[in-house]
Amino acid sequence: MNAPPAPKRGRFDVSFTLLLPLLLAAQPVATDSYLPALPAIAKELGSASTSLTLFVLAFGFAQLLCGPLADRFGRRPVLLAGLACYVIAAFGGAFAGSVAVLAGWRTLQGFSMAAILVCSRAAVRDLYPAHEGPHVMARGLTGLGMVGLVAPLLGAWLVQGAGWRWVMVAMAVYSLLLFALCWRSFGETRKPLAGGESSAPRGSTRAVFASRSFRAWASVAAATYGGLFCFLLLSPMVYIGYLGWSPAMYGWIPAGGSLVYIFSTTMCRSLLRRYGPVRTVRLGASLSLTGAIIQALGCWLMPSSAVPLLFGHAVYCLGHGIHQPCGQAGAVGDLPHLAGRAVSWSGFGMMMVAFCVGQLAARFVDADFSNGAWPMVVPMLLAGAVLMAIAFLWLPRLHQHPIKETTP
Repeated sequence: MNAPPAPKRGRFDVSFTLLLPLLLAAQPVATDSYLPALPAIAKELGSASTSLTLFVLAFGFAQLLCGPLADRFGRRPVLLAGLACYVIAAFGGAFAGSVAVLAGWRTLQGFSMAAILVCSRAAVRDLYPAHEGPHVMARGLTGLGMVGLVAPLLGAWLVQGAGWRWVMVAMAVYSLLLFALCWRSFGETRKPLAGGESSAPRGSTRAVFASRSFRAWASVAAATYGGLFCFLLLSPMVYIGYLGWSPAMYGWIPAGGSLVYIFSTTMCRSLLRRYGPVRTVRLGASLSLTGAIIQALGCWLMPSSAVPLLFGHAVYCLGHGIHQPCGQAGAVGDLPHLAGRAVSWSGFGMMMVAFCVGQLAARFVDADFSNGAWPMVVPMLLAGAVLMAIAFLWLPRLHQHPIKETTP
């Protein structure tokens, strides 16, 4: 499957198929590499979870602004502005002297992440027909997984060898190189609307939510990410605080999850060709629920053992690697003329579900870890159950193929 040529601006040296995974990977660079630093930040500055929470909130709300901006002004200027802010925020966080200042820089970084993710995902819909979208996203997310494999290991190594501030410096270097690459190689992909209009018509947001396909597939993406976010938020406390692992040892856990994710997104492309999106997501939902059940049984029967937690997380990640390409591409598949808005509302839903579920789960974590790993596991169990309901009850009831292309 070859990428269609993007409209060029100057000389192009890098194809979109290479840029897409690098752009998507800006998210695990900002989150996964940061996880091993949370205990060290908390020790030096105070509560570190605030900075991660504000990052997620900013990432969620900013997508509602970035989507319309990308539809009106184009993907390229919004993307480059986001990358520039990402660089500034990462360098600012490296020199933060208090948790409030760090949280402020991480909030800006969340805003910039929204611009990067919205534009890169919208560009997929600009350049590819709807039926190819999940395949392209799966390939891009495979690349994301490769970066996600390295990010927590590098973060843990930097925290243990040089201090948590160098994690922020590493983020800045990555985003600076990516900015230079996109400045040279990313051309405008937004197609002009019918009649030469420069912006989406009135009622665009209403049209997005009127799409049954959008609502169903966006729910898939939100449910699977809500469960995973509770792992991202609480796993450092579970493995480092509750089970007594070192930051370097912990770094292998999200890295291992990324390795499983790489395999799963690769498997997703094969499953899509063979079974189509609905049957593929049914398999993914079964894996998500099974992984969460394994973790729950471990919490019940072997509360001091990491083995069932690790194995269950790996199985959940298999399902997550199926749900994300299908959910993200399916949410925008019927809305090529509103790709920016559809992507932004889908992303906003993911972040709001993650924030609400994560905040509720975090309330059950205390200094003595009296609830063990249950606060991390229960949300993943609920996510698996919701995904099963969507896959087996909701998606089959759509009147048309969920990623069938329509015209504006």
